[in-house]
Amino acid sequence: MTTYFIRRILLMIPTFVGVTMIAFAITRIVPGGPLEREIMQLRMGGAGGNESGGGTSSVFDPTADMSAEALEQLKKNFDLDKPGYVAYFLWLKKIAQLNLGDSYLKREPVWNLITQRLPISLTFGICGFVLAYLISVPLGILKAIWHGSLFDFSSSAIVFIGYSIPGWALGALLLVFLASGRFLDVFPLGNIRSSSYDDLPSIAKSLDDAEEVSDEFGMFEWDQLSLPSKVIDRVHHMFLPVICYMMSMFAALTILTKNSLIDNLGQDYVRTAFAKGISPARVILLHTLRNSLIPLATGLGHAISILMAGSYLIEWVFNIDGIGYLGFTSIQQRDYTVVLGVLVVNTVLTLLGNILSDFFYAMIDPRIRFE
Repeated sequence: MTTYFIRRILLMIPTFVGVTMIAFAITRIVPGGPLEREIMQLRMGGAGGNESGGGTSSVFDPTADMSAEALEQLKKNFDLDKPGYVAYFLWLKKIAQLNLGDSYLKREPVWNLITQRLPISLTFGICGFVLAYLISVPLGILKAIWHGSLFDFSSSAIVFIGYSIPGWALGALLLVFLASGRFLDVFPLGNIRSSSYDDLPSIAKSLDDAEEVSDEFGMFEWDQLSLPSKVIDRVHHMFLPVICYMMSMFAALTILTKNSLIDNLGQDYVRTAFAKGISPARVILLHTLRNSLIPLATGLGHAISILMAGSYLIEWVFNIDGIGYLGFTSIQQRDYTVVLGVLVVNTVLTLLGNILSDFFYAMIDPRIRFE
């Protein structure tokens, strides 16, 4: 088994190279990249200077063609003066040195931009992951026990609706119905905390003399609360995004739990346990459920990529400044160093998650032997 995992780790290298090479090639082919953006900004700056009637003239006249020397210097700044394969291996060398480069637009190291937003995506990812398991596993167990009942059919309708709606689309619907004011105004429209978060007291006042902090919290009044107000503010803002994070895993986990439990209920050892007179609850909870959760445990390895990578569109819908939002806005702005940096992080986490899934599978199920 050790040999198998060594091979899997070594296979990460060509997989990583293949993924990043395709992405790197796309960034050099797609129009509107950093070179075109820089030329446009220089030309617009030159036009603005001429219109203002200033005495100084811009080197980059928008009415004249850019000189070959200036264009070559710009290409050199963005490593576009080299062949694609040379530029890729130079970039790969920097990645091997844990240098993700600097953002074209923000003029900051990409690694700093990612680490600043990592705790935000991590918080939402953990909450959504835990909530999905807490709801999906009990629901899947009940659906397996009451298979074919009205509860099974009605809950299946909800599960498949959740499976068919992407998390970001559900987020847009929730904002319209619960936060826009057209129907209800219960939750905020986005962000991870209110604008007056720093001014909130750490502990709410007593029920007699506490006052309402702000109207932006909708129906919640702080004079009715005794919990820490900052915690409540965070929960208030995180509720809808966490629901959307959860829905991306909810349906699959529920169906997987149900099918695995039904499959194990038909095994010989379960029939034997029933024949010995063991109560159904004991057979299901102590014997069948343990083996049924093996497929779910393997998903813990993939959780590392879910927790760290964030969701591009969910964070964009709710204006959450996490890694996903950073990657999405960088694609829109053609900030390719940030795009590639986020891709590197997500690719490494996904590959590690796949290896961890096999490792957990082998640990939980002693029958599994990877060769």
